[in-house]
Amino acid sequence: MRRIAFMIFPVLVIFLVAACAPATAPAAPAAPATEVPAAEATTAEVAPSEEVTGTTEMTGTTEMTETATTVEAMELPEVNPLDVTGDIIIAGSSTVYPLTEAIAERFTDEGYAGNITIDSVGTGAGFERFCNAGETDISNASRPIDEEEIANCAAIGRTPIEFRVGTDALAIVVHPANDWVTDVTVEQLAQLFTAVNWSDVDPSWPAEPIARFIPGTDSGTFDYFVEVVLEDDSEPMLSAPNTQLSEDDNVLVQGVEGSEYAIGFFGYAYYQENAALLGILNIESVEPNFDTVEGGTYPLARPLFIYSDATIMAEKPQVGAFINFYLTNVDEEIEAIGYFPASDEALNAAKGALLEAMQ
Repeated sequence: MRRIAFMIFPVLVIFLVAACAPATAPAAPAAPATEVPAAEATTAEVAPSEEVTGTTEMTGTTEMTETATTVEAMELPEVNPLDVTGDIIIAGSSTVYPLTEAIAERFTDEGYAGNITIDSVGTGAGFERFCNAGETDISNASRPIDEEEIANCAAIGRTPIEFRVGTDALAIVVHPANDWVTDVTVEQLAQLFTAVNWSDVDPSWPAEPIARFIPGTDSGTFDYFVEVVLEDDSEPMLSAPNTQLSEDDNVLVQGVEGSEYAIGFFGYAYYQENAALLGILNIESVEPNFDTVEGGTYPLARPLFIYSDATIMAEKPQVGAFINFYLTNVDEEIEAIGYFPASDEALNAAKGALLEAMQ
């Protein structure tokens, strides 16, 4: 009897399901709302947005986006410095100088027996030597090359190739005894480099002359400050009283350190190197550090470059080998110098440009 009962029960169940089927069938279309393709579509929309990666709000969304936008670092063919011969001549930005110097020292330590000459003359002067005189193999730059400089390069048969190597934050520094200002707006910053007294910018500040120490006009740091802070008009700053210019950042450090009412600016690496001697200002309430520079919230962050030319690399293979070594190892050296790594996308683009140039 138990066996018969089990046989009858399934029959009844089948009968009941069949009888009810028309009433429940319309619910079936709801299933696709939970299928995997819907989630894949959402991820595909977020992944292309590189800007979302730096967002600090909505942590869960940010983490998902960072995972989706992770870029694998491109690997270049290995260079053995022991196999590289011939000399290399480099000149340009004082900001990029310590980074290039660190790479050159590592290149030599690992076996390169040639000579690498690196001159810190400022970005503009570096491009003059690269594009006008044609006497350097690599040009350090703290700003992109401009159209006139590209034309000058073309006139001597050179086509400059840009390689992004890192990111810098401009440091606004004061004497350590300065206790009246720790944070300024970009508007106040412009006034500080054009006004006569500190009190002209803020009446609560001392009625004392502002002593200014700034990079020379050949410097990419000078160009960047004029563009971002002074809206491309350098004359008010150059004509302001008590303003001293130098292409040597160490001279600027010494100038600010030596006057209680001084202010100056240069690359963040030079501040880090002399942090015990100087104070540093926040800009728009944002402190310069890795997170604010990488996230794009610090107003005075800028890219760093080196430039060369395919013809130079064909005629002097040691130049291409050195740039390969530079791009391969820069992320291991850059933070110790005081700068910030370029994004993987930017560094991969630089590596791709090198491979194309050396074909």
